[in-house]
Amino acid sequence: MSFSRGAAGDGRGGACAAGVRVAVVRFPGVNCEEETRRAVLDAGAACDIVMWNEPDGVLGAYDAYVLPGGFSYQDRVRAGAIAAKDRVVGCLAEQAAAGKPVLGICNGAQILVEAGLVPGLTPGRVEMALARNAMPDRDGYYTRWTHLRVESACSAASLALAPGDVVPVPVAHAEGRFVSATPGLVEELFARGLAVMTYATPDGARAERFPDVPNGSAMALAAVSNPAGNVVAMMPHPERAVRLGHVPANLAGTWGKRRRAARTAVAAREPGPGAPVVRSLVEFAARARVR
Repeated sequence: MSFSRGAAGDGRGGACAAGVRVAVVRFPGVNCEEETRRAVLDAGAACDIVMWNEPDGVLGAYDAYVLPGGFSYQDRVRAGAIAAKDRVVGCLAEQAAAGKPVLGICNGAQILVEAGLVPGLTPGRVEMALARNAMPDRDGYYTRWTHLRVESACSAASLALAPGDVVPVPVAHAEGRFVSATPGLVEELFARGLAVMTYATPDGARAERFPDVPNGSAMALAAVSNPAGNVVAMMPHPERAVRLGHVPANLAGTWGKRRRAARTAVAAREPGPGAPVVRSLVEFAARARVR
């Protein structure tokens, strides 16, 4: 089989978190699969990088799935639009319908939205878009560290967090603005607890303007789930913040203070702000297996 196995993904699942096995799905053009795999391993699960064109039965053997960041199919047409039509996404939809968690990060979020899996209010219908960034006096690709506020702790990206928690993570995208042409849909997401995270200021207040909202996203949306909470589209990159050493020393807020206080290499390897996001996926998968 043409997939890469990590150190904990070599059949020793009994030593992992409740035996959870996670597949990071590699589409042509993605470039964040290795750091995503390492983040899942840090969370205690077994993890393999699985090619997008593997037989359906290969993916069915896993308990959870991550669609990583990058530029699938060179972002042609729209970011994620071509990958969303791949057979493997239909297989992921079947696994999600069975209760398994799926986390899409950046380009992976774009794929899930283009496939109609998020927000999934009407199954199979594309109800939202991740539009081009809207920023004053500039356009195109934008990268920086942002702060997120947890709005709902019931999803596969927030189970290990609490409402109101502040999570600093980096963003890196050109098409990350959650929007919808359906009147009232964004407000419905908040009312139903499907707005998982919003962009925030360092003190945890919901952000209102650039650069705290780095892309003009509607109501500062940064992560959205389906009604079951097991499929999450998240634009920022938690896998790039899973260790304290990943945090910039000049970052504002509590995590910046922790980073400045970490004066040894051992301290820098302690869990970072993105770690609970990845751990949430593993814990959600473990609970789903028990049921």
